[in-house]
Parts: sequence; C-alpha cells; structure tokens
Amino acid sequence: MAQPVLTTTPVLTTTVIGSYPQPDWLVDRALLSKGVPRVRQREIWRVPEPWLEQAQDDATIVAIREMERAGIDIISDGEIRRESYSNRFATALDGVDVDAPGVITDRYGNQTHVPRVVGRVRRMRPVELRDMQFLRRHTDRPAKITLPGPFTMAQQARNEFYEDMEALAEHIIVSTDCGQTGNVYPTDCLVLTARGLRSKGITQRELDLIANEEARDLQAAGADLIQLDEPWLRNDPEGAKRYAVPAINRALEGLTVPTALHLCFGYAAVVRHQKPTGYSFLPQLAATTAQQISIEAAQPRLDLGVLADLAGKTIILGVIDLADPAIETIDQVTARIRAGLARVTPDRLVLAPDCGMKYVPRDTAFGKLRALVDGARAVRAQLA
Repeated sequence: MAQPVLTTTPVLTTTVIGSYPQPDWLVDRALLSKGVPRVRQREIWRVPEPWLEQAQDDATIVAIREMERAGIDIISDGEIRRESYSNRFATALDGVDVDAPGVITDRYGNQTHVPRVVGRVRRMRPVELRDMQFLRRHTDRPAKITLPGPFTMAQQARNEFYEDMEALAEHIIVSTDCGQTGNVYPTDCLVLTARGLRSKGITQRELDLIANEEARDLQAAGADLIQLDEPWLRNDPEGAKRYAVPAINRALEGLTVPTALHLCFGYAAVVRHQKPTGYSFLPQLAATTAQQISIEAAQPRLDLGVLADLAGKTIILGVIDLADPAIETIDQVTARIRAGLARVTPDRLVLAPDCGMKYVPRDTAFGKLRALVDGARAVRAQLA
C-alpha cells in the first residue's frame, strides 16, 4: 500500500487525538470507567488471552472504518489495544515493577496504583510497532500514532531507584545502552550518577533515546504523524519548566515526519472537578521541536489568546466537547473553528476533539466526529 503524504490534506484538516471507544464485546466498560489505569488491568478484557490479539485486531478495523466513514482526514488505530493511553508502553519497559505496584496521590487527594521504578529503565523491544504496521495495512489515509511522553511517564510512576523525578525522566528518554552492534548493546556503557547518567567516552547526543527509539520504529512502519501525549505537564509546572522541553526535544530528535504534542485537562468522563480555563505550562512549548501543539479548548472554554504564545506552531484545536453527551450542531462547531481562526491562520489550524474518545459511547463518538467534519467543511467553503 502506498504511503500517503500529509501535505495532501486540506486546509482545516480534521484528526483525532488518539483513542476511540472499544466495543463492549472487547472490554468491560463499567470496569474501565472507574479510572485511567497506570498499571496493567488485564481483567478489563472480555476475550481470553489466546484470542485477545485477534479480537483487538478486529476491533481496530472497526475503529479505522468508523473514522474513515466519518470523513476524518488523519486517523489513528483508536488505541484499541491499550488499557490506557500510557500504561501499555510504560509497563513494557525493563526496570519497572508492575506486579507489585506503588501508590501516588494527585493534587486532589486521589490515590492511584502506579508502576514502581526499581531499576535502570530500558526499552527491551518495540511496543507499538505492530500497531502501526497493522494501521498502515488497513488504511490509505494519513495515519498518526501516539506515545506517552517522558515527563508524563515519570509523573505516573513511583520512583524507588533514581535520586529524583528529573533523573527518572532523563532515564526514561535516555537509553542505558550504547555502542550498538546490530541489535545488541553492551550493558555497561553507562553508569548512574546523582543526576541520572554519565557516559563513558560518548556524548549525550550519541545516546539512543527510549521514546525516540520507539518513534523511529513507528516512522519506519509508515506513521505520517507521531504524537507525544504530555497531559501531566500541568501537574508539576515547576518541574516542567526545569526539564520537560529538553526531554521532549530529545524524544523527537531526528524524526522527519511531522510531530505533535498533546496537552489536556484529563478525560471528561473521569475528571469530575471543574477544569481550569488556562494551562499552567503552555507558552514554554514554543521551544519544543514539535511542529504541532494539541490542546483541549472546547469543554474548559479556553481563552484562545494563549495561542499568541505559540506563533509558528500548528495548533490542533479541540472543538468537540466530550463532557457534553449531546452531539454538537454545525453552528456550535463552526463558531469554535472561527474562534480559532481569529488567532491562527487556516494553514496552521488542525481540528480535533478535545481529548481521546475512549470513554464516549460509540454512537456518540461517531456522531461527534461527523459534526467535526461537517463543521470543517462548512468553514472551508466560507474561506473559499
């Protein structure tokens, strides 16, 4: 199958953030709705292990076809194989104990079971490579795939090995291997220091990066766009100011396909408190090498004046409110698009739901995607 080229997409391109609802025959949605799992939650799957991958493949094809049928320009695989946007990748890394999880408490006092980091963090194998290969085989549309970002992964773990969270985040993106010969690395190339790592005769730039290694594999498999999900940048803005931008840039280093960075305030179905109307860490992302910044804007009624701080970036603007069970009217969608166009030129504006659609009923999710596409087409016609 020929690989599409992103430049063929129309002005006011439509896309998804990543996830699409998993069918009830595949997952126990009542169990899934209890929260966003950080450790593995195998009990959510209704299909026994011997047939689970086949069932996930079938459900992924359903998600792909629904996004295509809705008219979305840049689609994903729906993240159908994931229990959450982040735990599948994070728990596949060596040095992470998922069988005896730790507990962290968020800013609202909620306690969550998370992986414990008990050793040097390493990527032992590709995690999402088959996902991207499968997606590429089953669509001829431009396709994106998402990865949890290094800052968010560090925040979603209990660190029992590194000196501090900064050292952990450094090591999540920095491979502990060097001197590659084929696919084999000597394990003593790096030694730990109080700040995380020190190289023996090699520079930081020469190190392979964990997230970057995965992203390069996904690019080679045909990804047209690679997105890092970093919603937890807002949880620790002071920490983010210290090291998030360099970490993100290293994770994206050397990629030749467009790259995006997604921020949000959490899934509407899970986050019950009032969402803020502004981001505590956003202007700083102008310094990242990600070409696109994806933000939740519809539900929190975000003041779009913040987009002035991201001049030069393409904005993936959330114009579909996932907290509202009603499917948007075309007037609602076009009004949100025009509000974005008051701040960003049409060639720099991409349209999407606020967040992933994992927790939305399937018929509602499809209807909201159709409303997104209809609104985009209406505004394109006005611009023409």
